[in-house]
Amino acid sequence: MELPSAAMLVIGDEILSGRTRDANMHHLAQALTAHGIALKEVRIVSDDHAAIVQAVRALSATADHVFTSGGIGPTHDDITAEAVAAAFDTPITIRDDARAILQAHYDRQNQTLNEARLRMARIPDGAQLIDNPISAAPGFTLGNVHVMAGVPVIFETMVKSVLASLNGGPVLISGSVRVDRGEGDIATHLTEIAEAHPEVQIGSYPFQRDGRFGANIVVRHIDATLVETVLTRLRTAFPDAT
Repeated sequence: MELPSAAMLVIGDEILSGRTRDANMHHLAQALTAHGIALKEVRIVSDDHAAIVQAVRALSATADHVFTSGGIGPTHDDITAEAVAAAFDTPITIRDDARAILQAHYDRQNQTLNEARLRMARIPDGAQLIDNPISAAPGFTLGNVHVMAGVPVIFETMVKSVLASLNGGPVLISGSVRVDRGEGDIATHLTEIAEAHPEVQIGSYPFQRDGRFGANIVVRHIDATLVETVLTRLRTAFPDAT
């Protein structure tokens, strides 16, 4: 059974410059796997309108779901909302429901909903809001694109909210063995096992530890029995596996 597919679009000059280390991709990959959705592609683009538009159009055409992070704050370089609207040829305005959420939040904080903060109420026509219980400024879903904040704690909360409304497939079951040999020494047997079980995901992830090479071989499938069958074959082929 083929799982629903997802792609992620990470937006921000600070990521590409190396100034900020992205944590959202790792969280999203784990959350999607647990929900039965396969993350197939991740792209990172700068704070450039045309680049965001192009990436949104490309990813939304090939994936069942697209998750974006970054660029929906109050500053001049937060242009994701307009770019996503443009990708869908949809008008964007300050929407009353988003404004009301922000107004209530800043009233509680005894702060003013000024022009900069009001930028976070820009929502494309027809989009559904994504709740943000931390800083109030909502994300939104337009078509199959889920637009969320880049701040990790807010992103994670929004992901949880979005996934609650999405249907996933069967959850992938994973198992692994560790072989303390270089990949060149195990490749032949590993290829034979992979060709005998083409329906199973078998990945080899090399490492170097204490001056020695080895590999963690990870097996994934929705059928636990099939996963164990492949693991047994691996242990037979590599008796020193742990």
